[in-house]
Order: sequence, then C-alpha cells, then structure tokens
Amino acid sequence: MKRYFLSFAMLLGTGFAQTPAMPKADLLWPGGAPGALGTEDIDKPSLAPYLVPAGRGTGTAVVVCPGGGYGGLSMDKEGDQIAKWLNSLGVSAFVLKYRLGPKYHHPVELGDAQRAIRTVRSKAAEYRLLPDRIGIMGFSAGGHLASTAGTHFDAGDAAAGDPIDRLSSRPDFLVLCYPVISFGEFAHQGSRRNLLGDNPDPKLVVSLSNETQVTAQTPPTFLFHTTTDGSVPVENSVMFYAALRKAGVPAELHIYERGPHGVGLAQTDEALSTWPARLADWLRVHGWLNSAAR
Repeated sequence: MKRYFLSFAMLLGTGFAQTPAMPKADLLWPGGAPGALGTEDIDKPSLAPYLVPAGRGTGTAVVVCPGGGYGGLSMDKEGDQIAKWLNSLGVSAFVLKYRLGPKYHHPVELGDAQRAIRTVRSKAAEYRLLPDRIGIMGFSAGGHLASTAGTHFDAGDAAAGDPIDRLSSRPDFLVLCYPVISFGEFAHQGSRRNLLGDNPDPKLVVSLSNETQVTAQTPPTFLFHTTTDGSVPVENSVMFYAALRKAGVPAELHIYERGPHGVGLAQTDEALSTWPARLADWLRVHGWLNSAAR
C-alpha cells in the first residue's frame, strides 16, 4: 500500500502537471442541444477532451461524468483530476458537462451522455482510439447517469441525417464510483428529485432504478463504494453488482469499510487511495490497457 501511495504522489508531481488544467470543451450539439430551454452555458452540454499524446495511448477512452446530485457538477475532483489520472494509464478521457435539474429532467441527461459516447466513437480515428473500447465512468449521481447509459442504450439510427446519431450509444465498459443506482428504498432523494421532479410516474422510477434494468448485454462493470457513505447507501452498489452477477455480466466490486461520500481519488487517505490501482488492475485484466501505443 505504501509503495502505491508514494508512486501516486510522484505522479501528481509529474504527469498531472503537464496536462492543461481545463482543456477547451466542445459542444455536443454545436447548433444547439435538442430540448434546450435557453442559451446560457447551463443549456449547452459539452465534452472536454483530455487526449493522450501520440505514441503513448492504449486506444481506450472513457467518458467521465462528475457527480453533484443532478443539481451541480464536481468538475475538479470528479472530472479534471480523474481525467488526468486516466491519461497516466494511456487512456484518453472526455469530461462531460451534462444538463442539470431542476431545470432539466430525464431523458435530457441520458441524451447528453449518449451523445457523448456516440461523439467519441465517431472521432475514434481522429483521436487515435478504438471504437469498441469506449467506456463511461461516473461518480455519485454521475454514476447513476453512467449506469443508465449502460442499461438504456441503443444501436443508433441508421437513417439519421446526423452521422453521429447513426452510431451505437452502448458503452463498452462501466466504472461506477459510489454511484446512485436505485430510486427505491436506498435512493438519494436529492438526485431523484432533480432528475425526475417531485411526483414522477412510478413506472419511470422503476425504469431508472438501474439494478432492475441489467441484462446479459449490460457492459462489464467496476464498482467501488464505502460502507460508511452517509449520502448514497452502499446498497446501491451491492444491488447493481448482484444484478450483474445474476445476468452473467463480468463485474468487480470493492467496498471499503470506512470513508465518506465524494472522495474522488482520495489522495490523502492511505486506504481509500488504493481504489484507482484496483481499477487499473481491472482495466488491465480486461485488456483495455494492453494494446500497442497509438
């Protein structure tokens, strides 16, 4: 554990510092997002690319969904820092700024995530990526969005006028960090209210309790949580993992005994700071870190 903690500190002082703090974000819909309720920045979903330099990449990419209860976005701790860490593995990252409640409700947020996946896939050659190695990663409510993208995907519309919309929105893998999953007994009420409003249709509540939506086609998934999470109960991750196991989907779950909600990389916690190494191991086992540099 100490060896890993030291190497991570060294990483903070080298590779991370070489990456610009906030790359210029590209609008997901340059001509205006469907369903937009205004023209302010909050009405314009975007994707900030953190690309691995030529010759150092694995061909794998991850769309990163910061958390914030569907009412805000933790763009630094659960966006910028995560993207830079992924870059250190040779993985290109794309931080998603998605639209939020209470101004926007489902399915707007899911549409933003699906568009992000399709966009990265459409630019795979330009970004030196493999189109079948596009994952999505989410934290807290961003984990709910990522798990929704992994359970409510489509193959694309072959007749669409926009070539991006012709591509599949299915992520190739999921990474869910202290995620909101269920809107039932163990729901995070703020996320549910911001996403669905005050009196949602009960059928919609079930549909977006993503532990009920897992099938054999759900992508392989990595999860981590803490038992003492006081905001999003650990049962969210446990139920999703159990559903994945029942469906025969490859999955790995790490539960730490202690730790608060919203830890990000947990750089100052010697125990929790090991979760990124476990994720790197999982990515490596599945071959997502093993291709030749691109």
